[in-house]
Amino acid sequence: MKKGYKRLLIFEILLLAMLFINSFIYNFLSGFNISIFLVIVLILFKYLFGFEKDKQRFVKDIILDVIIFLIIFLLLYYLSGILIGFYKADNYYTLYGLKTFILPIICYILLREYLRYNMMRKREGSKLLSIITIIFFIFLDLTTSIYYGSFETNYDAFVFVSLNILPAISSNIIFSYITTKVGYRPIIIYALVINLYPYLIPIVPNPSQYLVSLVDLLVPIFLGYTVYKFFKAHEKNEKPVSNDKNRKKQFITLIPLTILVVTLVYFTSGYFRMWAIVIASGSMQPEIYKGDIVIVDKKVNYDKLKKGQVIAYETGGVVIVHRLTNKATVDGTNYYVTKGDANKEEDNIIITNDMIVGVVNFKIPYLGLPKVWLNGL
Repeated sequence: MKKGYKRLLIFEILLLAMLFINSFIYNFLSGFNISIFLVIVLILFKYLFGFEKDKQRFVKDIILDVIIFLIIFLLLYYLSGILIGFYKADNYYTLYGLKTFILPIICYILLREYLRYNMMRKREGSKLLSIITIIFFIFLDLTTSIYYGSFETNYDAFVFVSLNILPAISSNIIFSYITTKVGYRPIIIYALVINLYPYLIPIVPNPSQYLVSLVDLLVPIFLGYTVYKFFKAHEKNEKPVSNDKNRKKQFITLIPLTILVVTLVYFTSGYFRMWAIVIASGSMQPEIYKGDIVIVDKKVNYDKLKKGQVIAYETGGVVIVHRLTNKATVDGTNYYVTKGDANKEEDNIIITNDMIVGVVNFKIPYLGLPKVWLNGL
């Protein structure tokens, strides 16, 4: 092994030792501290090894492919939210949110990927250094979560491996591969979007932990395969898989799909005026069947609610769509009684204004059956 390889190997092993201390003994790399750590590492790296110039060939092609990939991923992910539900993200558009979440993520990604690029370039074909470098970045992503993670039971360990370790392995292998091929800029764009969209978009899908781990594991692999196909075609002297003409077609195709997804999210998320609710029971038959979708107007004039109207109200975390059968006002407070058309008796609950979600305007027959079937499974 060359002298430069040995120095780099020793350098990375020392860094791994520091991360080990941070993970299991004393945590000192959190928030901006980890960015400060990376700045110090980059300064030392510059002094000991020097920096490499970023590769330019094919970088624009790969950046465009990454952007298209991200758009398609977000569209599919938000479409899945129609089945798995959405939640309203906290407001991070504040000084506290910027300082605590957004800026640390941006700084960390920029510094991490520039360091990764220089380390991968300096290893110049050494498999051992490639493996050590990838392990270092896996450990870098995991160091704080390991320190604060819970491993009291086998289930806790399984969850940690699924949610943290496997996605970290997947992403860092793929990031290192793409960085070696075209430099750090495509990965910076990808990592910034993937890590920041939950903080910047107010409504995001609400998947289970297992679906999150699956997405975090597989999405980088699909990205790596996209880049691999591009270079495989180029090596065979074929026309590149992603050329300007194909990209124009892809962008044109994505425009109506984006509009469709935004419209569906608007109606199904429940955070806007109009809300599409899937009926999960047959209590309103024959007017509304199981699997129908009803469009609910959340802007309600309580004084004008009349008997016979179909309303949606929430109780115990469940939204019920039934017909209004009685209404009374006592000491300025409105009280309502409802009943399902197919039920023999009225609902055993007195409804108040704050429980009413909205008024049903119209229905779309059977369109919600896939969600009913999925929930049943």
